[in-house]
Amino acid sequence: MDDSTIRLEINKYKKFKKVDGATYRKVNQFLRKRTYITAREWALARLCTDFRTSGGAEMTFIGKHLPELVPFMEDTYTPQAVNQARNSFKKKVRKASATFFYGAMCGFFTTDELDDLLFEASEVSRFLLEVEGTTLDIDEEIDIEDRITKVMRSVGEAAKTILKTRAEEITLQQHSLDPASEKSESIPETNLTQSDPLSGTKETILQEKVQQESATKHSPSPDEIPSATIREMDHHGTGCLSDNNYERENQ
Repeated sequence: MDDSTIRLEINKYKKFKKVDGATYRKVNQFLRKRTYITAREWALARLCTDFRTSGGAEMTFIGKHLPELVPFMEDTYTPQAVNQARNSFKKKVRKASATFFYGAMCGFFTTDELDDLLFEASEVSRFLLEVEGTTLDIDEEIDIEDRITKVMRSVGEAAKTILKTRAEEITLQQHSLDPASEKSESIPETNLTQSDPLSGTKETILQEKVQQESATKHSPSPDEIPSATIREMDHHGTGCLSDNNYERENQ
């Protein structure tokens, strides 16, 4: 780019005007309270996005005119330093994303807590965009938030299902591999099936004795048996008294 084009681009760039007059240190403290990135990484990530071309970001242009583009940046940067800050920003975002997704998938946060985290993160991001002077269309902003919320809800539900299934499998494995539990379960069954070898004999003797006493108690004596019954029993050959005995008894 020639000098006139460069000057036009610099004058046209209106980002970070809300922090005009703030020192690098104060901006850095402001970011450290809310994010993991530094003021240098924040400024250069924004510039690399705004001055992106088909061949990549204009590293030389950004580094050479950095103090003119961003009010709180005091020194110029080499293309290598710009690229280093850009890569540092990428790594921090990746680590923060992995940390967040781990917290969502390990079951530490409930679905409602994940919603709260997303809301808080979106508020901080929206505030940073406002401070740096970047505006998003309201429909585009809502669409981005809805898509992120939908993804995180599905991640939370899937993580809950996975953890529940994993816990059940671990419980089954421990139950099947624990010899103490198998032994403790088999002991009551053995005790229930084992019996005293003499208990059956004792019970049989007692039952026979009870039956004999019951039969003796309830069987009628010869004096109590009616005469007709005696004659009938003797006539059929089933009785134990003859007619002579009967006549003798009646005499």
